[in-house]
Amino acid sequence: MSEQSAYWERVSSEKLGDLKLFSARFDLMKNPRNGLTQKMIVLEGPDAANIVAVTNDQQILFVSQFRFGTSENMLELPGGIVDPGENHNQAALRELREETGYSGEHWTYLGNISSNPVFMTNRIHHYLAENVEQTHELHLDMGEDLKVELMPLAEVFQRWKSGFFRHPHTVNALLLFFVKKNFI
Repeated sequence: MSEQSAYWERVSSEKLGDLKLFSARFDLMKNPRNGLTQKMIVLEGPDAANIVAVTNDQQILFVSQFRFGTSENMLELPGGIVDPGENHNQAALRELREETGYSGEHWTYLGNISSNPVFMTNRIHHYLAENVEQTHELHLDMGEDLKVELMPLAEVFQRWKSGFFRHPHTVNALLLFFVKKNFI
């Protein structure tokens, strides 16, 4: 196994602007291996939360929505950005209710990952909500248009193993869920 890389020194930082969900900056970074500096792009953004929501009859809630980066509809777990003044637990509760109309009382924190550590600062927090039931109407943001879908747990596991789910936050949350529930 190779030695861990040394830390790069930030020589300077230049703010680039507000990009709605993120703010961008260029960091001039010094390579510890050769002393050369390179301009790196960094997107600063709020953390987010997503939820593996399981109903009493062992179905998992998903949302289908258009994703602009890939120009396609994607089936993924409900979730969203942590709003100012709330923590990621509060965001998970709110996002599940807003995007699906479901809520539940049995919540477990599954862990978190970096959204994309190559150039983004934020983390995605994964939650498990068990015995969820529909309690509210949907309350979508102005920029949301999604469809709620239920899928039996066994089918979710088979689709996950086959690579059906392509959103990395969904793939990772399901991995943590399946490990916790001893599927794998």
